[in-house]
Formats: sequence, structure tokens, C-alpha cells
Amino acid sequence: MTDEQIIHQIETNLIGSIQVVRAVLPNLRAQGGGRIIQLSTVGGQSAFPGGSLYHASKWGIEGFMESVMHEVAPFNIGVTIVEPGGASTNFRYKSSKLAPKIEAYEASPAIYARRMLEEGTAQSIGDPAKMVTIMIDSVAHDPAPRRIALGSDSYTTIHKALTDRLKSLEAQKDLAFSTDFSHEK
Repeated sequence: MTDEQIIHQIETNLIGSIQVVRAVLPNLRAQGGGRIIQLSTVGGQSAFPGGSLYHASKWGIEGFMESVMHEVAPFNIGVTIVEPGGASTNFRYKSSKLAPKIEAYEASPAIYARRMLEEGTAQSIGDPAKMVTIMIDSVAHDPAPRRIALGSDSYTTIHKALTDRLKSLEAQKDLAFSTDFSHEK
């Protein structure tokens, strides 16, 4: 990607969301509470070839919002991160700006993401109207749900990613503990 594409992606998906949160927090604190709903994606918990910069921005906003949710809880402000899978809209195809083609990636799994975006033919299973209804209805839940996965594709993908990460972490337990200072006398 060009420097301009990198900056645009990070400014839109990460910095833009951070700025919105910074703008609303004084008002939410002053009124004694409220709710922030941050739209993320299944790609904020998992990663697919061909979407590295997109994932960087979404994982970044998820980390930011996870921290904010703990910081603002004492002010009665709830935070929910929404992680939809594919939704039947034109957003994916109309808004995507592809990096120049690099021949070396023709044999890489990243080519499938490029082809999907170039062809614009992949059908998403998610119903946007149902997703929006769930997002709006989530405001009535107290406490605020930390995350909402929307779509069977989102649930399945996030479940696999978290299960795989947990399995990998558990395999490193002895190694991790071996780096602590020994307090034996």
C-alpha cells in the first residue's frame, strides 16, 4: 500500500474512532453515564490474508475500546464493541481501495481477498437490518455487553481464533513462568 493508503486506513478506522470517543466522554461524564457502541468487525479478533492493514486498525480500536471500557466504568458509561461478520451491503466493494498488485503475491493466500474485492461477487450472509436492531437493543442491557458478535460467520471465526490463541498460550505456560524472578532463599 502507499503511504497515503496506510495513513487513510489508520486515520479512518483507528484515529477517527478515538477522536469521537474523546469528543463524547466529557458529555457522558457530565450527565452521569451513557453508552458507547463501537463498530468493529470479525476482523478485530481474527485475521485473514490480504487484510493486514485493515486488521491492524481494527485490532487497534478493539484494544483502545477495551481499555476505555475499564476507564469509564466508574462514570456509569458502558462500552460495547460490535463485531459483525459479512453483511449484505455494498460497503465492502464500493469503499475498498486496493494496493497496487505485487506479482509475488499471486501464489499467496492474499490473492483470494484481492479477487473477492475486485470481482465484487461474494455474497454475505448477514442481514444488516437485524444487525442494527441488535445494536440498538443492546443499549437497554445493563451492564453493557462488552462485545457482540453478529452473524454465524463472525461467531465461528472469532471462536476459532480465540480457541487457537488460548491453546497456543496454554502450551507456553511453563516457559512463561520460567522467566519470573526466583524468590527462593
